[in-house]
Amino acid sequence: MKLGTVGTGWITEAFIEAAKLSGKLNLTAVYSRTDEKAKELAHKYHAAHYFSNLEEMAKSTEIEAVYIASPNSVHFEQTITFLKHKKHVICEKPIFSNPAELEIAYRTAEENGVYLFEAIRNIHTPNFHILKEKIGLAGNLRSAMLPYIQYSSRYDAFLRGENPNIFTSTFSGGALVDLGVYPLYLAIGLFGEPKSIAYTPVILSSGVDGSGTLLLEYQDFVCTILCSKISHSVMPCEIHGEKGTFVLEDAAPISEIKFIDSHTKESEILSVPQEEQNMVYECINIAEIIETRDDSQYEKLKEMSKIVLRVTEEARKQNNIVFGVER
Repeated sequence: MKLGTVGTGWITEAFIEAAKLSGKLNLTAVYSRTDEKAKELAHKYHAAHYFSNLEEMAKSTEIEAVYIASPNSVHFEQTITFLKHKKHVICEKPIFSNPAELEIAYRTAEENGVYLFEAIRNIHTPNFHILKEKIGLAGNLRSAMLPYIQYSSRYDAFLRGENPNIFTSTFSGGALVDLGVYPLYLAIGLFGEPKSIAYTPVILSSGVDGSGTLLLEYQDFVCTILCSKISHSVMPCEIHGEKGTFVLEDAAPISEIKFIDSHTKESEILSVPQEEQNMVYECINIAEIIETRDDSQYEKLKEMSKIVLRVTEEARKQNNIVFGVER
């Protein structure tokens, strides 16, 4: 499948490498706001075409699908442009700023006979599928602690008085939507939609959350998600049941899964080795859904994206965090 990319950051380059590794997506075109950057990226990854005009790229027959990794706040506008030109869209997380944008985009995709995906790597990995299959080993679940705490180098720039995109409401930034979505997707993928949520953030002077604690209430337990871009942690993820505990090295890409029996205290490694370039799994799964028109799997992914955006919107509303596109 002929692939185009929008964005020139490290995440775009990582996706290009994963796409090549997948053997299913062939980079044919890249976009940047300037010809110079677009040409440079195209040359580096041997793309035959480059664009600095988004509309021209969307019209081009040289791409069938596009990966979008621009600032969060422009995801929606750019996605709609490509969908209207009947191109499949893979949009980097967080897919959009709110559920209203998501519903419009899904409707536009359907009207044009194409697919829309959120690029979220952890739920496509082999180890996520192992965890989902084995979750019953823990018995009745009683609690879960899912951290994603990673100090951002861009926080230093913020402290110097600069305005990095990810720390501004103008560009729909903040810790929950940037990092918290990884453990949130993990929770939604394993436990489904929570009954209620409560979010307690540390609000920065820019009006977005630098860190926060998100509580997801389920029937018999509470899942606690910790996210931060202003501190660092090596804490693993844990899911606690009456019969045992799952210990995950990380929320993404779920590098290792250990199960500890509550009675014997014996532990077992359940995970398998994964590709170092772990975005390859989402590339493969997405390409296969498009190729085979697997609408059943597509609907499952759509539902997860909808739940995640409902949760993050409610979390923001509870704390008066308003994005620029919503003002």
